[in-house]
Amino acid sequence: MIGRPRGRLERVFGSLKVRLTLGGIVALALGIALSTSVLLGIAERDLLAAQQRRELGESARTAALLSRSVVQLQRALLSVAESLDEATLDDPAALARFMDSKPILRGLFTVLYIARPDGEVRILVDAENGVSRPPLPLTQRNYFRRTLAEGRAIVSEPLNGPLSGEPIVVFTQPARNASGIYAVFGGVLRLSSRDLLDGLVDPQAGDDNALLVVTTLDGRVLAHPDRRRIMGSLTDEPRLGQAFRAWTAEHSPAEPAGVALPQPGEIASAAGVAGPDWMVWRTRPQSELTAPFATARAQSLRWAGLIVAPLALGLLALLWWGLRPLRLLERRAQHLFDGSMGAADGWPRAGGEIGQLGNVLRRVGIQRAELERLNSESIAKLGSVMRAAPVGIALVRDGRFDLASDELCRLLGCAREDLLGRLTGKVLVPPEPGETPLAALEALAFGADQAYVGECQVQRPDGSRFWARLRSKPVDVARMELGTIWILTDIDQQRRIRAALEWSAAHDSLTGLANRQRFEAHAQRLIAGLPATMPAAMVFIDLDNFKRVNDTGGHLTGDAMLRAAASAIASRVRAGDLAARLGGDEFVLLLERCRHADAVRVAEAIVASIAEIAMPSLPADLRIGASIGVASLTPQTRSVDAWLHAADEACYAAKTAGRGVVRAGSAPAERMSG
Repeated sequence: MIGRPRGRLERVFGSLKVRLTLGGIVALALGIALSTSVLLGIAERDLLAAQQRRELGESARTAALLSRSVVQLQRALLSVAESLDEATLDDPAALARFMDSKPILRGLFTVLYIARPDGEVRILVDAENGVSRPPLPLTQRNYFRRTLAEGRAIVSEPLNGPLSGEPIVVFTQPARNASGIYAVFGGVLRLSSRDLLDGLVDPQAGDDNALLVVTTLDGRVLAHPDRRRIMGSLTDEPRLGQAFRAWTAEHSPAEPAGVALPQPGEIASAAGVAGPDWMVWRTRPQSELTAPFATARAQSLRWAGLIVAPLALGLLALLWWGLRPLRLLERRAQHLFDGSMGAADGWPRAGGEIGQLGNVLRRVGIQRAELERLNSESIAKLGSVMRAAPVGIALVRDGRFDLASDELCRLLGCAREDLLGRLTGKVLVPPEPGETPLAALEALAFGADQAYVGECQVQRPDGSRFWARLRSKPVDVARMELGTIWILTDIDQQRRIRAALEWSAAHDSLTGLANRQRFEAHAQRLIAGLPATMPAAMVFIDLDNFKRVNDTGGHLTGDAMLRAAASAIASRVRAGDLAARLGGDEFVLLLERCRHADAVRVAEAIVASIAEIAMPSLPADLRIGASIGVASLTPQTRSVDAWLHAADEACYAAKTAGRGVVRAGSAPAERMSG
C-alpha cells in the first residue's frame, strides 16, 4: 500500500509536463528574484559610489579649510613680526606692552613667545599662566633650527610641550632687518584643546557614524574624536588602519583633491593639507547606507512568492492539457542516448509541432555519434596545442579569458580554473593617463585587417608585474563575438637590458651624471632653439687640488672624491638642469631659463659645497676646491664648441685669480660682435 502512492508521485513528478511547469515556476521565481536583486544591487552600488564621491569631496573640503586656517595663523604671526623692532626686543617692559597690544594674536594661540636666534626666550605669554621668560631648549628643536636655516615660516611636527607636557604643534615666523633674522615668533597650539582643529573632527549633523581624523604624513594623529589617540599611530585606528596602509603602499600621495581608499565595511577617503603636509582622513560605515536594501530584498522575495503561486497553478493546468501528445515522445526520448534502440526506431508518428520535434530528435540521434567523435578529436588537438605551445595563448571573449594555455597560466602565476572567466582588465595594468587604451589600439589594427602587436604590463595575483609583448587578432573580423586570440611573451629581461644600455649610453658610469655626448646634444638643442631658449647659462667646473688627492689617497679615493663632488654639484641645481662630467675632474652644467646673475649665484653655491667635502682617509688639510667659469647663451652663439670655449676661458680666469672662485665670461661670437 505504501509503494503505490510513492509510485504515483514518481510518475507525476517524472512527467515532462510537471517538469516544465516546475521549471517555469523556478525560472519565474528566479527571474523575479534575480532582476530585483540586480536592480537593488545597481541602486546600492550607485548609492555607495555617490557617497564615495561625497566623502571624497568632504575630505577635500575639510583639508582646504584646515589649510586656510594654517595660512591665516601664519599671516597673523607675520603681520606681528613685521611690526616688531629690535629696540622693543631689547626692552622687557616695551616688549610686554607690545604683546599686550596684540589681543587678537593672543586669542589665536594657546602660548606665544619671542626668542632670539640663539634660543633665548625674551617673552612668553601663556593664556593660563601669564607672562614669563622660561629657559626653553629651542635650539634643540628641529622646527626652530629650520626657521633660522630656511628663513621662512615653519609648522612643527607634533611634539610634547616642554612646559605642559601636552601634545602641541608650533608655528614660527622669523623677524628680519637689514642684518638678517634678529628674532623668531612662536605660536603654540595644544592638540588636546584642538585650537586649530576645533569643530573639524567632531561629528556633524547627520554624520554621527562618520569618523574624521587629522594626521601627519607618517600617520601620527593630530586630531581625533577620542583625544586619547592623539600622538598615536593611525595604524592603531581599526576604522582607518587598512586605508592608511593602502595609502602608504601607493607612495603616500598627499593629494589636496583627495583619494578614495579601501577599508573593509567602510567608505574611506583622504586629502592632503597644503602647507604643513598633514592629511585629513574620513570614513563612514557602509552598513548605514546598505541596511535599507537588505530590507527591500526581503520584501521583494515575499511579494515574489505571492505572485508566483497563482501563476504556477495556471501554468500547470495549461501545460497538462496542451502537452498530452508528448507522452509517447517523452517515452522514446528517454532512450535517445542510452543506445537501447536504433537512432531511427521507435519514434511516434504525429503531425504539427510534435511531429516536427520527433523528426528533429531522430536526426539528432543519428548525428550524435558523429558529432561526439569529431568533438573528441578537436578537443584533443586543441588540448595538445595549449599544452605544447612555448608562449602564452588565450582566447579572450567579452573581455574575459575563455581559454588559456599552460604557458600562459605559468606566466600569470595562477591555475587555469582561476584564470578562466577573469576580466582581462584584472591582469593587464591600466595605461597611464593620456595613453591610448588597449581596446582602441586593437580596434585600429583590426580595422586595417592587421594583427595588433605591442608591449604592456601584466600583473600576477601576488601583485608582481612583468612586461610582455602582446599579439592579438580576432578569430573572425566579421564576427567579433567569437573572440580574440592573444599571444603573450615575457620580455621583462629584454626591457631591462634595453633600459640599461640606454642609460649607460647617456651617463657617466663613475658619477652617474650625464656624459659628454648627452651634454653636447642638450647644448645643441638650446643653440638650435635660439632666441626662444634664452636665458640659459653654461657653468664650467674644474676641481682644484684633485691631483694631490689622487697622489695621496690613490685612485679609489680619487674616484670617491669625484662622486662626492658630483653629488655636491647636483645638490645645488634644479631638477630640470643638466649636470655632466666631461672627463677627469671637469664638470659642466646647463642651466635653462636661468639669468646670468642667477647662474653666478649657483656657481658660488657649488664652490661652497665642494669646499665642504672631506674624506676621512685624507689629511684634514687636504681638501679640494673648484674654479668655475660661467658663460651665458647669446643670440650670437653659433656652436657648442664656441659656448664651451667661452665657459672654459672664464674657468681659466678663475684658476688664474687664485682658484676657488667664480668668473663670468661670454661666448666668443658675442665678444667678436662687440
